[in-house]
Amino acid sequence: MKILYFHGFASSGATGTAESLRRMLPEVEVISPDIPVDPSEALPFLRALCEQEKPDLIIGTSMGAMYAQQMFGYKKICVNPAFNMSTLSKVFRTGEHKFLNGRKDSQKTFKITKEIIQKQNMMERQQFKGITPFDRENTYGLFGIHDTTVNCYDLFKKYYTKAQRFDGEHHLNEKALRTAVVPLAKTILGLE
Repeated sequence: MKILYFHGFASSGATGTAESLRRMLPEVEVISPDIPVDPSEALPFLRALCEQEKPDLIIGTSMGAMYAQQMFGYKKICVNPAFNMSTLSKVFRTGEHKFLNGRKDSQKTFKITKEIIQKQNMMERQQFKGITPFDRENTYGLFGIHDTTVNCYDLFKKYYTKAQRFDGEHHLNEKALRTAVVPLAKTILGLE
């Protein structure tokens, strides 16, 4: 069994969430790549990775959930998806930002330019095109009831029916992973 984990904005594949998933799901290989900052690079990179790895499940958080939703043809869990980063985010702004975790390329900082925000906005306008009946049946949304960063529950429900709330915030902690994400992943993977 294989899970692809897509991290959120300013994070990396070395995020603690991926490590926790590996610990909590020892029978599953968890692959967690560094996602490119530029959406015009990120989306093709992630689609190619899915083709190569053929995951049994994709789990994405925040911006990573926005990308996960667009991996049509795969089972996926979108945790606190940030579908409107270019217009509603307080953190997705022009300027230099620090990565929250170590990246494989050793980069410590990255820049968000007006061009990147424009590319993000263009991608967001297209992100729900291509949804199939398989996707409607196999895309799950998890929404933290204490999430004050993003609220895309209604937008998710416009396209998908499997949405549920959990006792948690925007950023996942051990409890939210243990009580909400991992049980759902196990159910989807047939591990329970």
